[in-house]
Amino acid sequence: MAKNETENIKKLKRKNQSFLHGTVILTGSLLLVKLMGILFRIFVTGMIGPTGATYFTVAYEIYNPLFALATAGLPIAISRMVSENIASGRYRNVKKIKKISTPIFILTGTIGLILMILGAFIVPNLTFVNVPGAFYSVIVLSPTIFFACLMSIYRGYYQGLKNMTPTATSEVIEAGCKFFIGYVTSYSIIHFGMQEYLSKGTFLGQPYATKELAEAAIMPLAAAGAILGISMGAVAGFLYLFLRDKTTGDGITKEEILISPPAQDGRCIANALIKSALPIGLGAIIMNVAGLIDTTLILHRIQYVMSVAPNELLAQYGARIGESVLKSRDGVHGFLMGCYSFTLPLMMLVPAITQAFGIVALPSVTGAWTLKDKASLKKSINTVIRMTMLVTIPAGVGLSFLGGDLLEVIYSSRLNAVSIASDIIPILGIATIFTAASTPICSMLQAIGRIDLPVKIISIGLIIKIFLNYLFVGIPQINIQGAGIGTLIGYGFILFTSTYMLLKNTKISLNLTSAIIKPIIASLFCGVFAKILIWLLRGKILNLIAVVLSIFFAIVVYVLVLLSIGGLSRDDIILFPKGEKIIKILAKLNLIG
Repeated sequence: MAKNETENIKKLKRKNQSFLHGTVILTGSLLLVKLMGILFRIFVTGMIGPTGATYFTVAYEIYNPLFALATAGLPIAISRMVSENIASGRYRNVKKIKKISTPIFILTGTIGLILMILGAFIVPNLTFVNVPGAFYSVIVLSPTIFFACLMSIYRGYYQGLKNMTPTATSEVIEAGCKFFIGYVTSYSIIHFGMQEYLSKGTFLGQPYATKELAEAAIMPLAAAGAILGISMGAVAGFLYLFLRDKTTGDGITKEEILISPPAQDGRCIANALIKSALPIGLGAIIMNVAGLIDTTLILHRIQYVMSVAPNELLAQYGARIGESVLKSRDGVHGFLMGCYSFTLPLMMLVPAITQAFGIVALPSVTGAWTLKDKASLKKSINTVIRMTMLVTIPAGVGLSFLGGDLLEVIYSSRLNAVSIASDIIPILGIATIFTAASTPICSMLQAIGRIDLPVKIISIGLIIKIFLNYLFVGIPQINIQGAGIGTLIGYGFILFTSTYMLLKNTKISLNLTSAIIKPIIASLFCGVFAKILIWLLRGKILNLIAVVLSIFFAIVVYVLVLLSIGGLSRDDIILFPKGEKIIKILAKLNLIG
């Protein structure tokens, strides 16, 4: 027994040492993936415009709840159960968890694929959605759900083993295929479609009176062509994980298997897996269904405003909407929703970082909780919360101050739509702080066994979000600009409530000054100084250079202010890549004690 305890302590130590390594790997890959995703959305949205971006949004709002339903929280449940059994030295159980989860994912992935194909014929044509052009995008996206389910088996399994490399590499491969295949396909459809119109006045043999009407006919297929890259990326990511698992293995040695207790009955493991997955999956399903409801209600409310106060809405936006939009079957509501969609790639970059914190934290917190190691538990929780706030607060404030300028650079060919989106992003920037920070907090609640709490908290928060968005978007003077208000308040509720419940259940205290107040002070300084700099540079140099310099300047100001007020310690800096070298440089400059 003493020998087993010693071995378990060594294993736990090894896992704690891999926490930083795993965080760096996964954060780096997720940042690269999100950067490629942003570039993908920028280039493709620049080609297909706001209405085409709406096809994307509708397709994903159908995909997301179905994917959540198909996986039903199983990847997180797999990760949690694997990390629990690794901490206890039950390696035979670990192997069996993977074996049992495979047929479950194949079945649910197939059901999800079928449901999504059926949804393509129904949802885009519903009266309150009324975006029939999204049909092709939904159809082309549907295979993604099957292959994404298969990838979830391997990602959840290896994350539980605290090996983030398979997840990171597969995500980069997936994003690379998505970018190149999607962009080339979408560009080709637009290019050859417009060539046909310019030479024959037709597209796919159908005549069109004007160039704008021909473009409106091409865009549904162009959007679907872009989404083809997403589906092919999922296929490529799965093939990598499958082949890597077959050739490299999971790192569990024969000696570890030999000293491991006998595996539990398969039915017991399956029941435990499903029991753990259901609350997690329910939370994911609720979140994604809420996203679909939110999108459809926003579209419906804009249609409502157009029916009761069209002159007021059109007077507000004037020529920024354009005649072709007014004549399009997807209309003003599709255009304005597309303007809102312009802001989403910027918002999704921040949660990519905090998602990595949550994924890496889950097995570490679970292991410490399982072994009742209070010191390791406190260190892990405080580290994740501090690192989360150090990233999300300046990023959210930066988006609020510089979001409009970023959109002008990114979508320089769509300035009419950008002028509308720029009015939305200041609120969404602050909302990003709450959205991004809530992910790792809920992940840690799941890690300590309170898998019921996130679903309850998220459900209430999303009800608040949907109600407020419905209310404000339906006001003619606010319309689409009110789409971020519910997000801000709803996710604010989720973050504060989940943090309170985490600290209450673990009986761990949090230093609010170092974790929240100091990052807020430094973030406000960096946001104000960055905005001043961009005002001074505007018109004197290229906008792209002005924005890049302002962002770089903001980062420098943020770090310097943090260091000057003691908001960044040696323990924080050591978490960054090359942390020890950074500390030596700062010490030489007398910027850290």
